[in-house]
Amino acid sequence: MTTDAAAAPDWEKRFRAPRVSLPDWAEDAPDRSLFVSNATGTYELYAWDRASGRQRQVTDRPNGTTDGVLTPDGEAVWWFSDTDGDEFGVWMRQPFGGGEDEPAAPGLAPSYPAGLAIGRDGSAVIGRSTDEDGTTVHLVRAPGAEPVEIYRHRESAGVGDLSHDGTLIALEHTEHGDAMHSALRVVRPDGSTVAELDDTEGGTKELGLSVLGFAPVAGDTRLLVGHQRRGRWEPMIWDPVTGTETPLPIDLPGDVGAEWYPDGSALLVEHEFEARSELWRYEPGADAPERVETPAGTVAGATARPDGTVEYLWSSAERPPLVRSTSGAVVLDPPGAKAPPSVPVEDAWVEGPGGRIHALVQKPATGEGPFPTVFEIHGGPTWHDSDAFASGPAAWVDHGFAVVRVNYRGSTGYGRAWTDALKHRVGLIELEDIAAVREWSVASGLADPERLVLAGGSWGGYLTLLGLGTQPDSWALGLAAVPVADYVTAYHDEMEALKAMDRTLLGGTPEEVPERFEASSPLTYVDAVRAPVYISAGVNDPRCPIRQVENYVDRLAARGAVHEVYRYDAGHGSLVVEERIKQVRLELEFALKHLGGGPVIGAAG
Repeated sequence: MTTDAAAAPDWEKRFRAPRVSLPDWAEDAPDRSLFVSNATGTYELYAWDRASGRQRQVTDRPNGTTDGVLTPDGEAVWWFSDTDGDEFGVWMRQPFGGGEDEPAAPGLAPSYPAGLAIGRDGSAVIGRSTDEDGTTVHLVRAPGAEPVEIYRHRESAGVGDLSHDGTLIALEHTEHGDAMHSALRVVRPDGSTVAELDDTEGGTKELGLSVLGFAPVAGDTRLLVGHQRRGRWEPMIWDPVTGTETPLPIDLPGDVGAEWYPDGSALLVEHEFEARSELWRYEPGADAPERVETPAGTVAGATARPDGTVEYLWSSAERPPLVRSTSGAVVLDPPGAKAPPSVPVEDAWVEGPGGRIHALVQKPATGEGPFPTVFEIHGGPTWHDSDAFASGPAAWVDHGFAVVRVNYRGSTGYGRAWTDALKHRVGLIELEDIAAVREWSVASGLADPERLVLAGGSWGGYLTLLGLGTQPDSWALGLAAVPVADYVTAYHDEMEALKAMDRTLLGGTPEEVPERFEASSPLTYVDAVRAPVYISAGVNDPRCPIRQVENYVDRLAARGAVHEVYRYDAGHGSLVVEERIKQVRLELEFALKHLGGGPVIGAAG
């Protein structure tokens, strides 16, 4: 392994380059900000006083920390403390300027988080999820005060937001049993209901709602809501007190989200379309939004500051991320070596069994195809790949591979029907789209049909194992990270919120619809797998638990199938940079060993 950082290969430098998230800022103290950075080699939370320029590391844990919130007055940081990435824990509280951590709600036992909203009076609304209780929501009236339960239901739910004056609490819930499409309820601090908004009509209609935020103005009860009434995500304004619904004339293709400007006079609109994103400003009552200029690529988050400028985290497949401002300044530029650029992404549109499929392609800057090709399949499944900087795909390109990323049915950003298409034939539908793009990649001359790699993490890891078993002649190699491997065991071991999602996707539990779980489980097809398989898994993973991975590995081993397994002490992925580099190196070495090719750049030997 290379020890001199300056002499390290570009693919390692991309992982090690210091990165920062979009800074969050305290509503009533906008000079106080909170962000995530990998500056120490592990992703942790940092406090930033913009007035003095001082930055301070807030958390320091072996497996990292990324979930944190500032109190509205900027006096304290709340951060979520789990155990080695298991996502099960409690909220801690630390003074903004530094000091001892203390439990923020000592009366609450550990749980999975289900939303958090902090009031200006020191109160907090805390959502929790456990296998025993389902979802509960608690009001803590002051730091250290005894929590009061204000909501409970077996199905998944979460805290959306708290109004400016703390008198209204917005909840998202799936009491109707459809975990893919939430309804909304606004309650008072005593738990009594103010208003309901439900586009599912009791679960008979597949339309979802989401909380985007209360108006940030005293006495203003308007709530910004995301809805799917026109076949895609878009915002509207709902006043739960008066019952008024105000549609917004933001007629942009693709999915549209929004948040309030700090004075409540306008909305900052985030628009995602065909794997790119852009920003707009809309003033309620206007005929149309106005464009906020950003470079071509992906905006991973944006926020409007009190002076009206917009800060946003931007990147493209070619260029690494930066926190920029519409004033022209780079807002937060961490010291240290910058990430080397990669190659730009190209679009491919392929006709598939459910409609046109969008795929993103990167290929080596030199050489002619056909290339050995990695199909890097995204997780979620309700997510999508975009024209954004990603160190993993860039590492494959550096080693002479083309990379294809498929926004299969189930992906977001292409309308509600595309996202909701997975029902009941889970996994098999996505693989139909991947197969269509695979055929295109070979026919176009991009991909070498003898050196095709199916790879992915989480849901992408699940599709990798399922694809190796159901399409055994299509793939030369499989690389599955934190996958679902045995769907029935995974269901019984995973966190409660994911059980609810699986019941929605498959139409019931393994006992109620055993044939669907069997048809969608990689374990069903494990004896048909011919390609060498590499699997990595976190031993503390609550999403794709380790026992079901071991069941699959035991079946591979029993018949002497070519495989390797790497287990690491973390949860659903790692927040430690060197651990991530190690995992990518092991994948590269496995692929080059079985496909042929040069050594891993930067590896010892």
